[in-house]
Amino acid sequence: MASLKTVKVTATGPEGWVVTTKAGEHTAIIDQPEAMGGTNTGPSPLDYVFVALGGCLVTVAKIVAGQKKIDLRGVEVEVSGDVNLAVLRGQEKDDRAGFQNINITIKVDADMTMEEKKTFIEEVDKRCPVSDNLIHATPFKIDVVE
Repeated sequence: MASLKTVKVTATGPEGWVVTTKAGEHTAIIDQPEAMGGTNTGPSPLDYVFVALGGCLVTVAKIVAGQKKIDLRGVEVEVSGDVNLAVLRGQEKDDRAGFQNINITIKVDADMTMEEKKTFIEEVDKRCPVSDNLIHATPFKIDVVE
């Protein structure tokens, strides 16, 4: 049985390069590095993609560990990837604007064999909504309003 939750975030700006976002009661600032003309007062949108992915994997690991009665002492996730900034800047049109690759390294601190950790993380990844949205195309539409 589906248990749907609507997630809504608003973003306003820019003030310089600063964008203010609201998610529920939380505010997050998006900015660009000084080298890109920003003030570096917050992560870039590209950083936030990886923040969301890493945070989701750690959160789902806690959920799965609790359900499977695994004594999970900690999870450390590192996410990296390459993006062609020339597309973002409008200097190239033949490549994609998104990440060329996404590499994830996960360290699981629990009394498990390496094989058990790999099986555990496979389930975590399968249940992570952010990972799912990055792996599979999710239909979306953009409405321009007055």
